[in-house]
Amino acid sequence: MRVITGTARGRRLKEPVGLETRPTADRVKEGIFSSIQFELEGRRVLDLFGGTGQMGIEALSRGAAHATFVDLRKEAVGIIRENLSLTGFSDRATVVQGDYLAFLTRCRETFDVIFLDPPYGSGMLEKALETITTIDIVSENGIIVCENGSTVGWPAVRAPYRLQKEYRYGKIRTALYRRQAD
Repeated sequence: MRVITGTARGRRLKEPVGLETRPTADRVKEGIFSSIQFELEGRRVLDLFGGTGQMGIEALSRGAAHATFVDLRKEAVGIIRENLSLTGFSDRATVVQGDYLAFLTRCRETFDVIFLDPPYGSGMLEKALETITTIDIVSENGIIVCENGSTVGWPAVRAPYRLQKEYRYGKIRTALYRRQAD
């Protein structure tokens, strides 16, 4: 697992041992970042199910101003901090160890890009998406990037949010939701 492009291009990132964390495949990550490449410069990013931190770190490498990483597991938080240090982005990041719903319900800031890649089939994607759109923490024209391995359709969202685009990479599916201008 590596940073694809930007200031940290080619840097290898650490991964935890075991199967609890499922890093996004490079092919999927390349597709996601190709579709949002002009949405990152100077933006605030939330990597809600941080894992290794690779999505937020890729965004920082491509010019995002700040990234917030959230993960429940202590081991994952340690890996995220190590990867931020390896890439030199620690000063542009906040790492939170905690439950995603607890973080969202306490959140008082807005984000331009949010990455959602929870464990597949856990129901967390739907709950996170519902909570984010209800509390409305996405900036005008901001994006929510979702990843799952399901063949089931994407969750419906309330206005001003809408499903903008879907992509398929073998068994992996991604979707971009956008918050429309008021």
